[in-house]
Amino acid sequence: MSVTLEEVWALFKETDQKFKETDRQFKETDRKFQETDRKFQETDREFQETDRQIKETGRSIKKLEELFTSQWGKLMESLVEGDLVAILNQRGIAIQDTTTRLKGKLPDGGGYEFDIIAHNGEAVVIIEVKTTLRPKDVTRFIDKLNHFKTWVPRYRHNILHGGVAWLSADAKAEEMASKRGLFSIRATGDSAAIQNPPAFIPRAW
Repeated sequence: MSVTLEEVWALFKETDQKFKETDRQFKETDRKFQETDRKFQETDREFQETDRQIKETGRSIKKLEELFTSQWGKLMESLVEGDLVAILNQRGIAIQDTTTRLKGKLPDGGGYEFDIIAHNGEAVVIIEVKTTLRPKDVTRFIDKLNHFKTWVPRYRHNILHGGVAWLSADAKAEEMASKRGLFSIRATGDSAAIQNPPAFIPRAW
């Protein structure tokens, strides 16, 4: 069977058309891949923006929490300080004055801070204020009291007592504070009261 030139030419034209169609399909596929890639990049940018917004929101919430904690802590300290002279006098410690937020620097570059200090020239009572009192708070505070006369040498000749004031407390923490010789002071809506039994004798440092 012989093939004419016209048939060969027609075959070439058909093949060329198929190649062009295939090339068009490849280009269309490539365009779709590029469009998909663009959408992925756009989605990635949107995810990054969402992540940035979430982080920014998280930072804002953290700042609000810190502000709330700080202001609430100051309110607690003010409440406890207002009743401290009276409730300590009722327990036989003739306190006359109170000060708040005693801060200082340590030789190693660290620092210390004591919430409330009540004093009368002879006795000094240091109060740590916590919204929620936990056993670890008691342990840390006792460690601070052990260093107090070294950190604040002007009180080295005074009798030192300690106390923890709280709005709510882990039962173990309250018991632990009393057993370790600390005053346990509960702050309520508008007053503060010592929770230790009448026979309680505070530890002297």
